[in-house]
Amino acid sequence: MEKVTMKDIADALNISRVTVSKAFNNQAGVSDALREQIFAKAGEMGYAKLPYQVIEPPVQEERTVSLIVSRPDSALFWTNIIHRMAQELLKYNINLMYTYVPSVYTRDFMLPSILLSGSVDGIIAVNVYAPEILDMVNHLPVPKIFLDTVPSLSERELTGDLVLIEGYRTEWDITQILIREGHKDIGFLGDINYARTNMERYRGYCDCMRRHGLTIRPEYCLTKAIDVFSYDRELRAYLSSLDSWPTAFVCVSDYVAHFVQTYIDEKSKQLPPPVVLTGFDNAGEYTSVAGRIITANVSTELLGRRLALQLLFRTQYPDAPYELTFIMPSIIRFR
Repeated sequence: MEKVTMKDIADALNISRVTVSKAFNNQAGVSDALREQIFAKAGEMGYAKLPYQVIEPPVQEERTVSLIVSRPDSALFWTNIIHRMAQELLKYNINLMYTYVPSVYTRDFMLPSILLSGSVDGIIAVNVYAPEILDMVNHLPVPKIFLDTVPSLSERELTGDLVLIEGYRTEWDITQILIREGHKDIGFLGDINYARTNMERYRGYCDCMRRHGLTIRPEYCLTKAIDVFSYDRELRAYLSSLDSWPTAFVCVSDYVAHFVQTYIDEKSKQLPPPVVLTGFDNAGEYTSVAGRIITANVSTELLGRRLALQLLFRTQYPDAPYELTFIMPSIIRFR
């Protein structure tokens, strides 16, 4: 039997080979629906180089996986990931059970009994950033997948697989776009110790600034610990305290950028010339910045599927070495 090529897949779907290549390399220009169709056809035709392992759904007894989250009112970015994850796991007769933990650790906190009783067959931890709670989860003797972690808990200490949205190189490239457009005074906004990805984005910004010989001015950076529900208040206080403004702010996320843009819109008559903002995640729910700023586009549907497939692999091969996976987002420039 002849080897299946990208052209064979393209011909079968009546699309171009370039579109198939973009889908396999997670490049912009291909919708999530078409990307899924391409992957499905590739698997059907026996294509040997799928971008990630597709496991054929086995016939098996019903199982339950705990999704540990700390923000029940999660933003659309997170809920899209979770919904796609649940859809994928359902194909394998696996139920996704929500297990909520607090976003802030207190001394009397204990993990829910369902996690301690041996009733779940695996765990996926999403948007859990309290180090003490993550440490408790880390010690549970079940297959685990972590989407992000905290800087103080390295992948060497984790007893599960770690999936990260790549931030260092992406934020470097975003910062470099600003520099090439003539910006020299560029600030950074976001709690860098909140998440491993936040720290990586800050490092990318810093290293790019230094590489271009530009000064990182501390007064233009707000990187201290900020409770996720206090960003609006903290950013308003910080921005109101500025004696001068940079010409651009690199924001750790669209969530942060939208608070800054809202403040700028409210105070436009009192502020210096327009300040350029960048974000991360391409979370379209934040209307003040959606379609207006440079941001990193994360395919939430594909990320959800990737997490589900990674857990399937971990449950099938519990003794395999733990894996660290970087998901590379594309950069979007709205003009």
